[in-house]
Amino acid sequence: MSKTGVLTVMSGFSGAGKGTIVKGLLADHDYYLSISCTTRAPREGEENGREYFFVTREEFERMIRDNEMIEWAEYAGNYYGTPKKAVEDRLSEGKDVLLEIEVQGGMQVKKLFPNAVLLFVIPPSAEELLSRLRGRGTETEEQIRLRFEQTAREIHYIKDYDYVITNDELDKAIEKINAIIDSQRVKPVFQEDSIQALSQGITHLIDSSELGKKD
Repeated sequence: MSKTGVLTVMSGFSGAGKGTIVKGLLADHDYYLSISCTTRAPREGEENGREYFFVTREEFERMIRDNEMIEWAEYAGNYYGTPKKAVEDRLSEGKDVLLEIEVQGGMQVKKLFPNAVLLFVIPPSAEELLSRLRGRGTETEEQIRLRFEQTAREIHYIKDYDYVITNDELDKAIEKINAIIDSQRVKPVFQEDSIQALSQGITHLIDSSELGKKD
């Protein structure tokens, strides 16, 4: 098994259900869900260190300058980003880490952690996506239209992700993601250890003239 944890990035369209999938993953497995920093004010019921780490704009900009962020972006006048140290510490402890972030952040993570596995969650159809957004009852039709315009822009990033997960049946989507993460956990060991050992063994047999002694 790999000595380090697997870093998994999960992105997807608004309404695709990635948040629900993450909750399902955390309920059944010992994953570490990275908590983002933000400069926006806490909403009612939110706690520092649970939903977000709430920091000042000055502190966030200092973290950017000091290269303490894996990824960050600015939305609607506020910064959002993933602190690097907590993620690196958990990975070094052998903990599998989940990042639920937008596509721009996903591309930043891919540059910094080439071995990270990137998952993109999609709905089974555009009609189902519309139904889910309307079913939430939290947005106006104009806001939903803006969501779809954002989706049209984000769809071009899918080709840069490693796997596409269709969230048609929640349990099956969660099962598929767990299987992907499990496969990534053993992949580095196979590449680095097993191949090297096999190569050394083949070279040894050739050099020792063991080959060709038997019919």
